[in-house]
Amino acid sequence: MTFYWVYDMPTWKMVFMITAISVGVTWFGTIFVRPFLRVFFRSQQSANDLISYLLGSHGVYFGILLGLLALSAYQNFTDTDKLVSQEASRLAGLYRDVSSYPEPGRTQLCSLLRKYTRYVIDDAWPLQRQGIIPPGGVQIVSEFQDELMKFEPTTPRLEILHAQTLSQFNAFVESRRLRLHAVNTGIPAIIWYVMLIGAAVNIVLIWLLDMKLIVHLFLGGVISFFLATLIAMTVAMDNPFRGEVSIPPAAFELLYEQYMQDKSTLPSAAEREARYPIKYNS
Repeated sequence: MTFYWVYDMPTWKMVFMITAISVGVTWFGTIFVRPFLRVFFRSQQSANDLISYLLGSHGVYFGILLGLLALSAYQNFTDTDKLVSQEASRLAGLYRDVSSYPEPGRTQLCSLLRKYTRYVIDDAWPLQRQGIIPPGGVQIVSEFQDELMKFEPTTPRLEILHAQTLSQFNAFVESRRLRLHAVNTGIPAIIWYVMLIGAAVNIVLIWLLDMKLIVHLFLGGVISFFLATLIAMTVAMDNPFRGEVSIPPAAFELLYEQYMQDKSTLPSAAEREARYPIKYNS
């Protein structure tokens, strides 16, 4: 989708804008365009039956297209969320592995992983929400790899640990690349254009129906409102890292808080008791 500016506004405002445009166009055409279009159908007997049949047939194809779009957007959203959780999980495993290394390599390796995690949370995620692939993580990962390759195991236990760490590191790099590849993933623009054409045809067929104006406005408004709501939902989920309906860095934040945060910065037991009236077990 090329209309990325819709993700810069709140979700409720984006949904309101899409539904207002859809209902507004339907009502405008019903009042001002329909009288001119009906001129071509005055001589046609049972014109309403013919138009209703066409509207029903078009609704089937258009409904299938909208359903597939919504399903594709949801599937892409959930798959990308799994990629983020997978990267965070493999990063946690890598951190646990290097935490078992002897000094002085352990401190440096753990420090680099903490630095990478903070970069993802503080710098990479805001860039991803703008559709920009963050470049800074490459340097940190390269530094970690160089430091990891310097380690030479001296015992069989360390050899096993080092082999496992290398395997975990490769899995982490793969997950990271998949997450970066998903930054600009979404439904192809040509499918969105076909969807817009289908929505326009649907509105034109609604215009052509012959009924009382108030009833026409009500029924046309209800149909166009629901279709616009479905389109807005698909738009909101189309790009997993953009807008308010997007994947947050919660997996990395939880990882940092549970595994990587410096224990000296955590509140003491006395401070926790003063802040929360709860008894903590020592």
